[in-house]
Amino acid sequence: MSLCAASLFLPLYCDILHARNRDLPPPGGFEAVKYKRNLPLRGPGSYAILGGVTAICAYGFYRVGQGSLEKRELQREKVWSRIHLVPLLMAESDRDVYRRQQASLAREKAVMKDVPGWECYGHSRSALILLIAIRPGVLPPHSAGKSVYNNPRYSQPDTYLL
Repeated sequence: MSLCAASLFLPLYCDILHARNRDLPPPGGFEAVKYKRNLPLRGPGSYAILGGVTAICAYGFYRVGQGSLEKRELQREKVWSRIHLVPLLMAESDRDVYRRQQASLAREKAVMKDVPGWECYGHSRSALILLIAIRPGVLPPHSAGKSVYNNPRYSQPDTYLL
């Protein structure tokens, strides 16, 4: 560093004299400015993540489809099992109606045993309504004849509404 005589008294003047030496770049140029980010690679790339998510979604849709097929098969099996059980259930219902009818007839005979001229017709109104509810349009063969109440004042209706 050179000393100028005027530098003691006029530091600004000395700076002006040496200013042209300072305005030039250093020999070989300035160092390059580091503007690029230097981040390490972490985890899988974006295409790998996209491929993984696509594979997981495809597998999920496959499982949903398999579940729908299984559900449809179980529903079909349930419907067919009910279809095959209908005759058994109707026979059981017929036996139950017959048992109730015979029990009602026995009660009627026991209650009306002292009434002269009383005839038991083999069905009561509740059993007949129950039979019509189970099998609409089907009446027992003996229901069309005599009155249930065994009295001309009362008459059994020809049609039944449920």
